[in-house]
Amino acid sequence: MAYSFCLYIDPGTGGMLFTILFGIFGVAVFTLRALMIRIKYRISGGKSAKINDKKIPIAIFTDHKRYWNVFEPLLDEFEKRKQEVIYMTCSEDDPAFNKHYEYITCEFIGEGNKAFSKLNLLNASVVVSSTPSLGVFQWKRSKNVDYYIHVQHGANDISMYRMFGTDHFDGLPLSGEYQVKQIRQLEQMRGIPEREAPLCGIPYMDAMKKRLDAAGPVPPHERTVLMAPSWGKSGILSRFGEKLIDALISTGYKIIVRPHPQSYASEKEMLDKLMSKYTDESKVIWNRDNDNFEVLRQADILISDFSGIIFEFTLVFDKPLIYTDTNYDTSPYDVSWINETPWTFKILPQLGLELNEGNVDRIKELIDRCIDDPTFRKGRDKARAETWIPMGNGAELTVDFIIKKYNDVVAKQKSEKLKMKENNKKTGKAKRRLNIK
Repeated sequence: MAYSFCLYIDPGTGGMLFTILFGIFGVAVFTLRALMIRIKYRISGGKSAKINDKKIPIAIFTDHKRYWNVFEPLLDEFEKRKQEVIYMTCSEDDPAFNKHYEYITCEFIGEGNKAFSKLNLLNASVVVSSTPSLGVFQWKRSKNVDYYIHVQHGANDISMYRMFGTDHFDGLPLSGEYQVKQIRQLEQMRGIPEREAPLCGIPYMDAMKKRLDAAGPVPPHERTVLMAPSWGKSGILSRFGEKLIDALISTGYKIIVRPHPQSYASEKEMLDKLMSKYTDESKVIWNRDNDNFEVLRQADILISDFSGIIFEFTLVFDKPLIYTDTNYDTSPYDVSWINETPWTFKILPQLGLELNEGNVDRIKELIDRCIDDPTFRKGRDKARAETWIPMGNGAELTVDFIIKKYNDVVAKQKSEKLKMKENNKKTGKAKRRLNIK
């Protein structure tokens, strides 16, 4: 009698295993690449030592100019304190180059592997970045960097990054107790030593709120709907596409569509098809501004999914939301390790109404109800109290934390040098005693 056996792995577990295997493969590939770079530098006469001759006190790295709003408040605060900082960007036209700082040095370090090759050999006391996945793929921890700090570019779950996204950072300034809880859970599950995770608020949202207050009220205008999705198969454009856009056009309202910047690269074919079909700006306006402030200010309601823009719109601009259902594949993300619903998905129903396959055709009804229903204001107040702690002085607190870590690194290095000097003295005395005898 013949027997056959079948091993079943559920899709979620399968996705997690695939991600882990892919991550291990990536680590192996890029570790080898980094090794080859070091060998190349040594063969060429030790040029890497010349490049990293002087230790940078504080370096800030950004992989794209679209995160300028995250770093501008921090750089302005460093400039105010006369603290020297190197700002390293992968965008040659980064807005930082137009600021004319005195204490901030802005440097274009190339794109992709060219940038990561430099970062992997960087000599700095503290490195600050909003780019996740340090130590997972191309970007490795440099042996000449003492402390890595991750700053968020969103006001939601820290566990919504791709798997292992924050594991290799040393410090994580956060803005909500639930984020701290998520970090502690991941640390325990993965055997990571507890990192510093102070509540420092959200600097870029503080700056946006000040800017909004200074701008004054929006002049009377036609009802304006902004659709700003994330990218990927779970994003609005991939899931609803033409059906939703047609339904929005039928409302007669002003419709603005602002695709995620990554959509232009990762789902270009789908996006090109939609943009070539809807070319009449009296019906649909495609927005690609690097600065999203004005489009958020002009819109009366936002339609989005799991993009971080939902919290900028609802919490800073104090306006309602229509969000897509939470049929979201969590398997590639850190949240899949945590056995509870992410904070983002728990708070969404209190910020607005859900859009799904069954009510797309009634989008006008959803829009009108969200705008006119005062109960969603209470939900926005609750969300602010949970994910924006504290409000108003995030840049000051974050820079306080960064400078403290820099001072800690310097103090530790001085202590180690002093200890080494004392040990050398003791060794010298011992040798002299031996010679006398």
